[in-house]
Amino acid sequence: MTMLIFFIVLWYSSLFCQTFFQHRYAAHGAFKMNRFWERMFFILSYITQGSSYMSPRAYAIMHRMHHAYTDTEKDPHSPSYSKNIFAMMWRTRNIYTRIFKGTMEVEPRFLKNVPEWPAFDRWANSTASRLLWAGVYVTFFVLFASSPWVYLLLPVVLGMGAFHGAIINWFAHKYGYKNFRLKNTSENLFRVDFLMLGESYHNNHHKHPSSVNFGVRWHELDPIYPVIRFLAWLHIIKIVKPTLVYSKG
Repeated sequence: MTMLIFFIVLWYSSLFCQTFFQHRYAAHGAFKMNRFWERMFFILSYITQGSSYMSPRAYAIMHRMHHAYTDTEKDPHSPSYSKNIFAMMWRTRNIYTRIFKGTMEVEPRFLKNVPEWPAFDRWANSTASRLLWAGVYVTFFVLFASSPWVYLLLPVVLGMGAFHGAIINWFAHKYGYKNFRLKNTSENLFRVDFLMLGESYHNNHHKHPSSVNFGVRWHELDPIYPVIRFLAWLHIIKIVKPTLVYSKG
C-alpha cells in the first residue's frame, strides 16, 4: 500500500507541474506570475519530477516547435515520422538535449518570454542530480517494496516525465475522437481525463493552444482548470489573453 500511494502521489504531482508550469505557463503563456512564484514552481517541478525533471525553457521551446510543425519532419515528436513509440521518444530526447545545451539553432519566435533560471537548470539537468534522485527512489523501493513485482514500477518512476510525454505525444495522435477538424492528427484520447489531468484533450489543445481550460464539451473535465482559477483568485497568477508567438507565419 505504501508503494501504491507513493506511485500515485508522484504520478500526479509530477504531471501537475508539467501541465501547469512547463506546458500551460512556460510554453503557452496562458497566465502570468511574478519572479518569486516562477522560481517557486521551478523548485516544485524539480522536487516532484526528480530524475525526469525537464527544463521549463527547453520544454517550452520544444513544445512551441511541436505546435508550429505538427506532423511534419520538423516536429520534435510526431508518430507520423517515427517507426514506433521508442524511436519517437529517443528523437524527442535528442532534440530536448540539443535545445538545452544550445547546440541547436532555434528560431527567435520560439524564444519569446520563456522562463529562465540557467544555474538551477544546469544542476537539475545534470547527471549528478539524476543519479542522486535515482538513488533516492531505489532506496525507497528497497525499504518499502512488499513484493519483487513492485520493482516493475521503478523504470516508470525514474522516467516519469518521459512516460507522460509518450502517452500524449504518441497515443493522442493515433487514437480517440475529434471535436475539431485540423490539419494534424491530434485526438482527444479520453472522454473524461483524470489520468492525464486534462492533457489528453489534445485535439482541443491544438485548436486552442493557449486556453487555460483544455476541456470543451460538458464531459471534458479538466482538473487543472479550477486550480488555475483558484490560484488566480489568490493572486499567485494572473490569467491573460496570450499572443501565439510560435504559430506558422
